[in-house]
Amino acid sequence: MHTLKKITLGVVGLAAVAGAAFWLATGRSEIAPLQQIPVQEFSQQQIDQGRRLAHMGDCAVCHTAPGGQRNAGGLAMPSPFGTIYSTNITPDAETGIGRWSYEAFERAMRHGVDREGNYLYPAFPYTAFTRVTDEDMKALYAFLMTEPAVSNEAPKTALNFPFNVRRGLALWNALYLEPGEQPAPANQSGEWIRGAYLVEGLGHCAACHSPRNQFGAEKKGANHLAGAFIDGWDAPALNDKAVAPLPWTREDLVRYMQTGFSERHGVAAGPMAPVIEGLSHQSAEDINAMVTYLMSYRKPVADAAGAGDAQALVKEKTEVAKLPVDAQGYRLYQGACMACHRADPSGVLAGSSFGVRPQLSLNTNLYSDSPTNAIHVVLNGITQPARPQLGTMPAFRHNLSDDQIATLLNTMRSQYGLQPWAGLSDKVKALREETRPGKVAAH
Repeated sequence: MHTLKKITLGVVGLAAVAGAAFWLATGRSEIAPLQQIPVQEFSQQQIDQGRRLAHMGDCAVCHTAPGGQRNAGGLAMPSPFGTIYSTNITPDAETGIGRWSYEAFERAMRHGVDREGNYLYPAFPYTAFTRVTDEDMKALYAFLMTEPAVSNEAPKTALNFPFNVRRGLALWNALYLEPGEQPAPANQSGEWIRGAYLVEGLGHCAACHSPRNQFGAEKKGANHLAGAFIDGWDAPALNDKAVAPLPWTREDLVRYMQTGFSERHGVAAGPMAPVIEGLSHQSAEDINAMVTYLMSYRKPVADAAGAGDAQALVKEKTEVAKLPVDAQGYRLYQGACMACHRADPSGVLAGSSFGVRPQLSLNTNLYSDSPTNAIHVVLNGITQPARPQLGTMPAFRHNLSDDQIATLLNTMRSQYGLQPWAGLSDKVKALREETRPGKVAAH
């Protein structure tokens, strides 16, 4: 018994020593606050470059709460570990980053540690931003520090134990963070290297389009850019696992990224719409570089085959109805969809002064194994398009029941030769409740 007590005390002592050593090793000191923002050191060219980079990084998308002021923080971001609130990144001295030196900003962006020495949750994609070059980092800092200061105390993130112990993120970083710029492969073109820098860096495409493991880290290898479920939407695969009636060509992807619309695939909606808005501020050269990099994850497709293949597919899927014209789903389609989504004589696109009208037989969402995105669009419409020229789509949550929306969507699936989604009415019901206007995110 005496020996067991000694062993127990020894184990407890070792644990205490290990704990103390971990606490000391993972501590990060506070960086002294600025007394005044050095705006005189920022050139207009640097600020303009930073503005474009902020659009590429979608800073305002995550750091602006619904109805709140730009970049003033407070957006609730649900995660498997609890709700995380974005911070105020305006140069307000008390509630924002107005007392952050460039050194503090760089540490947060590259190492996930704020000015006061607190570890940041990787909902802030510092694992991607760490790749940003010194020149771009300084430009981004210059832009943010010259924006209007907004006094807004964003809600504090308060996760349950053990996720509230931020020092534990030191272990997470040791496993999943590769800090600093990454060396460029010697066997790739300059355009591919530039595209990789933008996609994997400030663009942080993998943050939404790669699945994550049980610890919230992006999966690598074959899972990189293989699609994921985020913010209640399905972010589709950007690699060869992408599901679409027609393969994405380079021309398709360039147009989609520049305008938010592809005749052969559909319209950007949901969380992708503000991403397209940010991309619309980028140069044609950078968009093409990003496409070069992304297309390297796919099998080559000849752009020249585009229009003819699309017309043939539309004819195949819509010319001969596979359901009786008096079927309930067909009647719902006539009443809710046909006025806007009937094809023009080319069979590819119908347009009007009210915006684009995508051909549904080519809509990628209808070919997905998951009905989530299609339900979202029918339930809630598209009220904030990626670009105003695209126009809006009305919501049908108050016009159609769960069963009617399920019947409508599965009718289209059947019409296009696809198997109906199982249990669709229940999925519509659940998503209707999750996206109910005025619903507050769970804490």
